Amino acid sequence: MKGSRLLTRREALGAVGAAGAAFAFGCGDSPTSPSSTATTTTTTSTNATCAVTPTETIGPYPSLVDLFRSDIREGKSGTLLALTIRVVNVSNACAAVPNANVEIWHVDAAGDYSQYGTQTTQTFLRGIQTTNSNGEVTFTTIYPGWYQGRATHIHVEVTMAGRSVKVTQIAFPESLNNTVHASGVYASRGTNPMSNLADGILADSLSSEIVTPSGSVSAGYAATFQVGVSV
Repeated sequence: MKGSRLLTRREALGAVGAAGAAFAFGCGDSPTSPSSTATTTTTTSTNATCAVTPTETIGPYPSLVDLFRSDIREGKSGTLLALTIRVVNVSNACAAVPNANVEIWHVDAAGDYSQYGTQTTQTFLRGIQTTNSNGEVTFTTIYPGWYQGRATHIHVEVTMAGRSVKVTQIAFPESLNNTVHASGVYASRGTNPMSNLADGILADSLSSEIVTPSGSVSAGYAATFQVGVSV
């Protein structure tokens, strides 16, 4: 993909500011065409309290490569999601944290992660960016699908100078999940039977990890998620 830079995990961990080991869970699915560009520009954040973001499990499978890029779709079809992540330092009145590496990864519409199962050569829906002076990065991705046993979510890891400072997950309102998952490429699987509060990972800290994107299925969604770290 134009503008993407791929490093091996060994190279990335040896570089100052490169992301630490990222993990995921899944099998695989064949990539399809991306959805149309979103026209939504308004972003929302529902976790902007100046507090350390809860730490969550990183997952069972390591990423095999680090991809520095903003558009992580790699041809995956689905409802467009523009996800801005803002990193702030709660030890300094929630001042922006520049020059931190933010990595995200999540499943496609079929509920599959890249790099494992039948998709060992694929790297879709994974990517890293370095925060700007406002502590922000914005990824172009698709709304995540779901897989058995977990609520709909996106994984996030923040690293600084090669050291992991926060691993967390982003959740979404079930009403919005149901709307998206009843449409387009998601519809054949139906809605996620696992609720946020029934998810053993998200249930105890949901209010700090949920974000409500603005937009629509046809135009795409946008959201901002704040990650509070103590550095």
